[in-house]
Amino acid sequence: MKKDAGYRPRIVDAQLARMLQAAGVVVVEGAKACGKTTTALKLASSSVRLDRDRAMRVAGLADPTVLLPGEIPRLIDEWQLVPQVWNAARSEVDDRRAPGQFIFTGSATPADDATRHSGAMRFIRIPMRPMSLAESGLGTSQVSLDHLWRGEAHVVSDRFSTVDVADAICRGGWPSHENLDTQTCQDLNESYIRTVSSTDIVTVDGIRRDPRKVSALISALGRNSATYVTNRRLQTDSAQYGALIDPATIASYLDALIRLWIVAEQPAWGGHLRSSAAARKAPKRHLVDPSLAAAAMGADPHDLMRDHEAFGQLFESLVFRDMVTYSQASGLDVQAFQDGSGKEIDQVLVKGDRWAGVEVKLSQIPQVLDDAASGLINIARRMTSDPRFLAIVTADGTAYTRPDGVHVIPLAALCP
Repeated sequence: MKKDAGYRPRIVDAQLARMLQAAGVVVVEGAKACGKTTTALKLASSSVRLDRDRAMRVAGLADPTVLLPGEIPRLIDEWQLVPQVWNAARSEVDDRRAPGQFIFTGSATPADDATRHSGAMRFIRIPMRPMSLAESGLGTSQVSLDHLWRGEAHVVSDRFSTVDVADAICRGGWPSHENLDTQTCQDLNESYIRTVSSTDIVTVDGIRRDPRKVSALISALGRNSATYVTNRRLQTDSAQYGALIDPATIASYLDALIRLWIVAEQPAWGGHLRSSAAARKAPKRHLVDPSLAAAAMGADPHDLMRDHEAFGQLFESLVFRDMVTYSQASGLDVQAFQDGSGKEIDQVLVKGDRWAGVEVKLSQIPQVLDDAASGLINIARRMTSDPRFLAIVTADGTAYTRPDGVHVIPLAALCP
């Protein structure tokens, strides 16, 4: 990787380097401004920036093969602006018969195209998100998720504060925010939402959508962060933000926001439940970074400190953002569990038939931790396999292991 004193290393760096040894094309996907291009340029030997170079974009639309020549790995940035380059790269990889030919980055998933080859065995996808606390330098990286998974936990760390976490939520994990004050970050987050609502959402499929309705839907999603929110509830809450949206439009807009990587879905885990009680199948929904939810709700750190319900929801989304990034490095999926009686585990880490359970709580209040640990243990007893570990992730406090074996870990102490 090229050295750059101003570059803050990302967790996907190692994944990208490794995957370039295995596949002809590695596709790095994620929301705009999360750092995809900067990361890809660290490993690319040549590049074409389709969002900036109109001449090359026009030429590529006429003949996508003109985008391919150059030193390898060659970066095709914002490849979805010339969707035909997918098949062109696939054919080129078949001819060259070598890995590490191209890096594609994309901030929108194009509509399914029957003419586009799947890319199986030639393309590998790597999702990328805004910076986690460990990546941004706000965390201490003292508790390794991989060590927890392998039963090698050493959970001891410094004390953390909810005030700092509230600030981190409102700032967001956007690399460009690193040296800015919190108010400026919040202004930029509001601008980001306006851009998504009025401009970016058109790039998904060329369909123009009402910016007011998109903005209201994003606000409704922010208000319902980290919940099993239904489309009907989103319709009701969108109306409170000034836009009446019918159910079919809600579904269409949601699909577009997911394809723009603005909305992240946390899938439901059926697990190894012994009882016949059905587990919930609908996913939880989050905005890709909780700073967007805070901006959509007009909340600053002081507001969150005064409204613990909203703070708790956005903190769970913050944990989800970071946990997905850390879990991806170990090949784990992050899902959610809730049974028919409403008993739940906020985040379930899954790999094959192995699992671990994580509850999310704002503060290390003894009674709160006792109840959370009891809930985790009781659900674990109803499973056909034992968890790799059980943990409660908090915004404040110190990392330690309880006598019942449940780990208590401030989010800022976690790392891959």
